[in-house]
Amino acid sequence: DSTGGGEYKSMMNITYLGHSGFLTEIDDAYFLFDYYKGAIPQMDTSKKMFVFVSHAHYDHYNRSIYEFRKDFEEIYYILSSDITAEEEGVHSVKPNEELACGGCHVRTLRSNDEGVAFLVRYHGRTLYHAGDLNWWHWEGEPEAYNTGMRRSYQAEINKLQKEKIDAAFVPVDPRLGEQYCWGIDCFMKRTETSHVFPMHFWGNYEIFDRLMMEQCTQEYRDRIMKIEQEGQSFLLNGSDN
Repeated sequence: DSTGGGEYKSMMNITYLGHSGFLTEIDDAYFLFDYYKGAIPQMDTSKKMFVFVSHAHYDHYNRSIYEFRKDFEEIYYILSSDITAEEEGVHSVKPNEELACGGCHVRTLRSNDEGVAFLVRYHGRTLYHAGDLNWWHWEGEPEAYNTGMRRSYQAEINKLQKEKIDAAFVPVDPRLGEQYCWGIDCFMKRTETSHVFPMHFWGNYEIFDRLMMEQCTQEYRDRIMKIEQEGQSFLLNGSDN
């Protein structure tokens, strides 16, 4: 299975766990992002496990992630430096850092909320998990605050302009009102992303129908992955560019 003369790309299986939590399987490895609730599917514990936590907020970090150590022989924890790593062998990462471990290359961006966003490369695949990096525009906040959020968001996303991203996990927070889609729109228009998984929508699945009707999403609507329930899996095959 080749990508039209490009490098071979592995199959990816992505499971939505809830809120901003996703489990991605690529070849011989699992990548768990921002897990705090939801049922974890059956996993092959002979594979490698990479566990990512973007920041310490309760809805992104659950200490139960350390339980996976009992099952996986080869496991890597990559945690934002705002989390006090109470366990040994944890990679603590700050914004704008790079890390290689277990055949995986990790790059971080600076969140304009807390912690980091992750760009992860493994076996020819590239994943992006935003954590709480988003275009946070809150009605009622001073204009200077919202301007700062816009600038900080765009500056970070601009760092990804040359990346070809296979799957991205990006916030669409309904609490932002009409501005809920600004972050994902900026992201999709400035990056080359094949599949985007909206997240951080607080169980409000109607947000997907809203996204499909927004004028701004027209050019990338077919790349928005529609999540309908926790535990839903998406198999993205090797020929998906």
